[in-house]
Amino acid sequence: MAKRDYYDVLGLQKGAAADEIKKAYRSKAKELHPDRNSDNPKAEDQFKEVNEAYEVLKDAEKKAAYDRFGHAAFEGGMGQRPGGGGAGGQGDFASAFSDVFDDLFGDFMGGRQPGGRQRATRGADLRYNMRITLEEAYSGLQKSIKVPTAVTCTKCEGSGAEGGGEPTTCPTCAGMGKVRAQQGFFTVERTCPTCSGMGQIIKNPCSVCHGQGRVERDRALSVNIPAGVETGTRIRLGGEGEAGMRGGPSGDLYIFIEVAKHDIFEREGNNLFCRVPVSMATAALSGDIEVPTIDGGRSRVKIPEGSQSGRQMRLRSKGMPALRGGGHGDMFIEMAVETPVNLTGRQKELLREFEDLSEENNPESEGFFRSVKNFWDSMKG
Repeated sequence: MAKRDYYDVLGLQKGAAADEIKKAYRSKAKELHPDRNSDNPKAEDQFKEVNEAYEVLKDAEKKAAYDRFGHAAFEGGMGQRPGGGGAGGQGDFASAFSDVFDDLFGDFMGGRQPGGRQRATRGADLRYNMRITLEEAYSGLQKSIKVPTAVTCTKCEGSGAEGGGEPTTCPTCAGMGKVRAQQGFFTVERTCPTCSGMGQIIKNPCSVCHGQGRVERDRALSVNIPAGVETGTRIRLGGEGEAGMRGGPSGDLYIFIEVAKHDIFEREGNNLFCRVPVSMATAALSGDIEVPTIDGGRSRVKIPEGSQSGRQMRLRSKGMPALRGGGHGDMFIEMAVETPVNLTGRQKELLREFEDLSEENNPESEGFFRSVKNFWDSMKG
């Protein structure tokens, strides 16, 4: 039986545009899909006929041949694409079905552009680890860094071709970036070995970038680090990553902050903790001490009489600034009552005398040893 005209199969006028062909195919494929026409024994043949027609008319070269010669253009193997089947075999059914999937989902998945030409490749994102001091994290800073990256080649302006010429369509895959091989009923699709999936080749590569459209170079950047950052803070610089391939958009640069450990202050969120040694006499009798603050200033703190090690006192708003505004955290002074060492004979004598007079001045010791005595008594029982 003679084949029907491909335009009639899709319900189109001869010479229809590519978008009309695609739209008609989607409609027909949905209407005649065998899964939706289980009661129609002819549905599968009609569905294959629609796919065969679309396989030819969607391709500019095949469509031009068909418009001129009709079905005769594909008799005896004419019109076959590298790595694909003829215009009526099993390869065309799988190919057309794959192509409509690409048409429907290609934009979402980052696939091919209309006409089979692949999009320029976006550059890779880069990571830069930056170590700063706690003081720098408190005040914020502007810092110059050098990032090894791929930048757009200035000689070819990112095209990859000598003299800024345009790449040409890959003859192996016809610009698809992929080749298909028939294995029985199945069609296997692989990345084109000639163009490495780009869909284009450069006949006269740039002498500087060798056809890549970009070159490796250290890039100097000035980075603003806001006040209040902490270890793990990530700063994104859009478009400052690697340059894209063949004029594609650049990736992003991510700066990961690490705040170095401080000799005096320990940070927890926006609060700071400072452990301050206090003499035994000051802790017992009260007194004033001077403590540093992260902004480089000083604060006087009164030690209450009878203070013990571990006691904390708060200095409000003397901590770290909030990263996105909202004031400052607090600073906590933690006392460490210090036992004197290297005592003179006279000091030892005074301490022994003090010890003899201090039987009722150590409530914590009394409470502890009372608990110990009760424990031992219970063990004996």
